[in-house]
Amino acid sequence: MRIAASSMATMLQQTCSVPLARAASARSLAAAAASPPSTARDPRVLLGMSEQQLQQLAVDLGQQSYRGKQLHQLIYKRKVREIEDFSHLPLVFRNELQEAGWRVGRSPVYHTVTAADGTVKLLIKLEDNRLIETVGIPVEDEKGSVRLTACVSSQVGCPLKCSFCATGKGGFSRNLQAHEIIEQVLAIEETFKHRVKNVVFMGMGEPMLNLKSVLEAHRCLNKDVQIGQRMITISTVGVPNTIKKLASHKIQSTLAVSLHAPNQKLRESIVPSAKSYPLNAIMKDCQDYFQETSRRVSFEYALLAGVNDAEEHAIELAELLHEWGRGNHVNLIPFNPIDGSDYKRPSKKAVLAFASVLESRKIAVSVRQTRGLDASAACGQLRNKFQKSPLLAETDEMQSQPEIAMAC
Repeated sequence: MRIAASSMATMLQQTCSVPLARAASARSLAAAAASPPSTARDPRVLLGMSEQQLQQLAVDLGQQSYRGKQLHQLIYKRKVREIEDFSHLPLVFRNELQEAGWRVGRSPVYHTVTAADGTVKLLIKLEDNRLIETVGIPVEDEKGSVRLTACVSSQVGCPLKCSFCATGKGGFSRNLQAHEIIEQVLAIEETFKHRVKNVVFMGMGEPMLNLKSVLEAHRCLNKDVQIGQRMITISTVGVPNTIKKLASHKIQSTLAVSLHAPNQKLRESIVPSAKSYPLNAIMKDCQDYFQETSRRVSFEYALLAGVNDAEEHAIELAELLHEWGRGNHVNLIPFNPIDGSDYKRPSKKAVLAFASVLESRKIAVSVRQTRGLDASAACGQLRNKFQKSPLLAETDEMQSQPEIAMAC
């Protein structure tokens, strides 16, 4: 839930925007979707390549194709970071890869923050010295087995500036390349020494504004890292025409739409980009998505005390979902505090009352458990001061404690 804090005065101003401002917002969002910052895949990065592509690369460099299978194992199973450490490969092959400019495409972990509940937030330092954040969330079941979820970022920062999320406050720089998304999952696996079972595209950024790289990463995570498609969730606050585009790929992953309000007026006050994507239009696209993929849509709803958490809001939300058909699920997310925000977290009683109203109206509902709050790794809290401006020091040593604060 990609996001930044805003005062109530700003909210009122957004709600009362004139048609001209609405049109300008629509043009702006459409332009962002049509011409995002460049994320052309680095042709010399191994991470993200399929086994078949790696086999072809080996053949192109005069090796037998099975060397490509070895490359695949080294990259995705052993998670080797540097070509010089590919000890299973002949030295001549390693040298040829390096001389041709190839690299694995792994970035160093700049800083690690661990919460009391075991949630871990990693700050990964990219090649341009900007930092992105990814979160590992371990959940132990009653049998003692651990299910590890990786919450990954798709952009450096976020341009959409939802009013309750910290990410937009840190600014926006660029889209991530596919390998920069994939490496977040590998880094979480290395940190926990455990396989990731679930991946959620709910970290920094709006995945639908970087759909090409997100789909490339999705393919790799499914086929090469071997995470089931149904264990992957792609979240969006809503970008015109992109839900239809995603549906056309017929992937079996979950689509999570950040709704946060049961009507257009209230939604615009919480999600500024909603001005360019009317609620009826986004609900129609979600209905079409379900019909195209047979996969239910999950609606994310951040509960903001005194703003969108009243019983009448729950009733209106249930009516909205019933109007647009079946296959819906609501995931309630009690607001997680961020610096500079006037929003408040609702009481547990208010959260349960909201959920009860939905359940009484036959809406499937769950309440997201807050994880990583003391590490600023909970939903809506991801932010660092190096999103917009890169690190000055070209070193992996901590020069100062970064301001780190998730866009789920």
